[in-house]
Amino acid sequence: MPRVVLLGSSPGTSTAFGQPTPPAALTLPVLPGSPTVIGKLHGQIASLDPAPVTIVRSGEAEAHRGLPGHLVETADLAGALRAVADAVEDATENLLLLPANSLVHDELLYQITKSKRGALALITKEPREEDENGDFIVPDVPIDEALPEIGDRTLEGLPVRVRASKSRVISVGSAFHAVTRPNSVLLGPLHLHHKHAATLAEAARELADMAHLFGPEDDLVQLLVLGLVRRGVSVGIRGRRDLFFRRLNTQEEAAQAVAEMAEFNEDRARLNNAVKGADGFFTTYFVSTYSRFIARWAARRGLTPNQVTLISIALGVASAACFATGARPGMVAGAILIYFAFVFDCVDGQVARYARKFGVLGAWLDATFDRFKEYVVFAGLAVGAAISGVGDVWTLALTAIALQSVKHLLDFSFGAANRRRPPSPLPSVSLATSPDTELRAALEQRKIARSGGIRGLLRMWSKAGRNRAVYWARKMVVFPIGERFAAIALVSAFFDARVTFITLIIWGGVATAYTLTGRLMRSLA
Repeated sequence: MPRVVLLGSSPGTSTAFGQPTPPAALTLPVLPGSPTVIGKLHGQIASLDPAPVTIVRSGEAEAHRGLPGHLVETADLAGALRAVADAVEDATENLLLLPANSLVHDELLYQITKSKRGALALITKEPREEDENGDFIVPDVPIDEALPEIGDRTLEGLPVRVRASKSRVISVGSAFHAVTRPNSVLLGPLHLHHKHAATLAEAARELADMAHLFGPEDDLVQLLVLGLVRRGVSVGIRGRRDLFFRRLNTQEEAAQAVAEMAEFNEDRARLNNAVKGADGFFTTYFVSTYSRFIARWAARRGLTPNQVTLISIALGVASAACFATGARPGMVAGAILIYFAFVFDCVDGQVARYARKFGVLGAWLDATFDRFKEYVVFAGLAVGAAISGVGDVWTLALTAIALQSVKHLLDFSFGAANRRRPPSPLPSVSLATSPDTELRAALEQRKIARSGGIRGLLRMWSKAGRNRAVYWARKMVVFPIGERFAAIALVSAFFDARVTFITLIIWGGVATAYTLTGRLMRSLA
């Protein structure tokens, strides 16, 4: 679980909005019990951190008294930055830094805190055309004119620049720090791996010494992300997408935000997030389009992911038994059953993500029995071939198994080696430097240095993946489990076991060669 740090308004914020009531003390009268903003937020984060650290200005402290956790009162921005440094520097858990006046969906908080990025900030990108470097093309106009609009109001947030190709923040602005061609806004929440806690604390203290350079429009999260970026920490970006987040400063804004939030279907967003975002072509278009609804039905009736896994295993064994008959009706029945065995293989993970029921046993069962179902079906096909007079295809079956085993070995061993590899450091620039030109120049030099030789080829291949046809071709060529089960189902339904195994061997051989080539190139690069 993360350590949560709630951040009050920065000095000057309430004056700028002309609001005497501290933003966190605003009420949400439409919601049951008419909770305050901070009361609702505490209820949401209780499962993450029952005793969060809250850092507020002295004038806001009364709204936070009596709430769980540790309250820190500060007189100015410098004091708030130093309080953040004290709160995070010894952290052994990941950190979630969240404005105390946030109105946010539970699902969005969950998605942010489950990120595997070392640092992640909630960003809204302005939809614009990209140039050849993967940067957004933004007109050279003042930031208040460049920000997008939703309805008749300007999108709230703070100016930053992101690089779409790397999905990370490359520059953050303040009253002192300039941003070259900003193309996005920073909304507020920041999730940080504890390995970066010391860096954040050091940057916060340095920024505290520069507090006299900042203005009333600068807030804590903005400055903290700025400090991380300029210290060479890769801060990933996450949009709101189909979920809601807004920072509230007036009672009118609170009423408007609650009405807007009610228009979002949080359960549908949670269901959509239960589906893996990087699945193969067959899984994406022929399974996940409806399997998520089976997952929701199963979760609401109390089925566990492990129980769904057992259903998938039973269907796989039944499919193998049908294939073992060798008769055409048995082959067709086996094809249908193996398809649904794969459907429920997807459903078990979707139930786990939707119901948030994860376990070591479930992960082990899922990974192990995927192979079991596949290989028992191979055995069924081979037995059926012998019974039907097709001939002995055990050599073909063993060859297909060997290819899959080699491919899995390549994937798992490369993944393990990659996890041990230290990340390539990003350039850092002094916080005392106002323009971001030095930082951007260093990033460009880094990109040029990495653009030659094998790295250049890999970069070109990565850029080619922006084309949708190339993207799906790359997904399919590696012969993921969805495509394998689809190939077994389709070919065995219309042909015999020999043709099925030949198809698996040819496609599996291409996939193994492609995977091996890619792993070698990335290792050399």
